Amino acid sequence: MPSNNATNAINAPLPAKTNFEGRYNQSLYNKRRWANKLGLGFAMSAMVFGLFWLFWILFTLFIEGFQGIVQLPVFTADTPPPMSVGGLRNAIVGSVMLAFSGLFIGAPIGLMTGIYLSEFSQGSMLGKVTRFLNDILLSAPSIVIGLFIYALMVKGESFSGWAGALALALIVIPVVVRTTENMLNLVPNSIREAAYALGTPKWKMVTQVTIKAAKAGLTTGVLLAFARITGETAPLLFTALNNQYFSTDMSQPIANLPNTIYQFAMSPYDNWHALAWAAALLITSSVLVLNILARFIGGRGQPK
Repeated sequence: MPSNNATNAINAPLPAKTNFEGRYNQSLYNKRRWANKLGLGFAMSAMVFGLFWLFWILFTLFIEGFQGIVQLPVFTADTPPPMSVGGLRNAIVGSVMLAFSGLFIGAPIGLMTGIYLSEFSQGSMLGKVTRFLNDILLSAPSIVIGLFIYALMVKGESFSGWAGALALALIVIPVVVRTTENMLNLVPNSIREAAYALGTPKWKMVTQVTIKAAKAGLTTGVLLAFARITGETAPLLFTALNNQYFSTDMSQPIANLPNTIYQFAMSPYDNWHALAWAAALLITSSVLVLNILARFIGGRGQPK
C-alpha cells in the first residue's frame, strides 16, 4: 500500500506555469536594448565615416581627372616635356602591355598550382610546402618582389618591360593559386564520386568536371588578380622604370601609368599635375570595371 506522503504527492496539483509577465525583466530588457542601439549607432557611424572619405576621394578624382581628359590630348599624344602639351598614349599602351604580359605569365602557373593543391596534393609534403610558400608570397610587399626581380634581371643589365612583367606575374601567381584552390574545394565531392562511378579517369574528371563546375570562380580570381596588378607602382620602379617616348620594345624601359603618376604628381608643373589626375582616373576606372565584371561573373556562377 502506498504511504500517505506518496498519495499526497500524487494528488497534489501541478504548479502553474510562470507566465511571460512573471519572467519578464524590464530593466534587463531596457539595458540590452540600449546596448544594441549603441552598437548599431557605432557601426552606422563607422560606415558613414568611411563612405564619406571614399566618396570624397572618388569625387575629387573624377572632377580633376575628367578635366585633364577633356582639356588635354590624353589618348593621342605621348607624355610631354615640362610646360608643353602632351598626353598619356605611351603610358597607356605600356601599362596594357605590362599588365597583360604579367597576367599571361602568372595566371597559367597559378591555375595549375591551385589545381594541384586541391586535386592532387592530398596532404603530401610537397603540397604543404607549396601552400606555405604561396601564403608567404601572398603577404609579401610588392616592393620586395620588385627588388627581387631587380637583383635577378636588372642589376648589371638594364631596366626592361619583361622584368616588369615578371614582377607583376609574381604578384598574380599567389592570388590565383589561393582563389583556384578555394573554388575547387567548394565543388561537392559527390560530383567527383559520380564521375569516378562512370569510370572517368582522374585527369579527365579534373579537366571536364571540377574545373567546369568552378569556372566562374576561377575566372573571378583571375580578374581580381588582374585588377590588383593594374595599379602597382613599386615593382615597376625597380624593373620597367619609365620611358618618355612611345615604345613597344619589352626589352627596354617602357612607359606605364603608375610611374607616370608618381613622376608627374611630384613635379611643379601644372600640365603634369593634370595628366597625373587623368592617369589616376584611368587606373581607378579600369580597376572598378574589373571588380564589377568579377562580381557579375561570380554571381552568375552561384546556384539559384
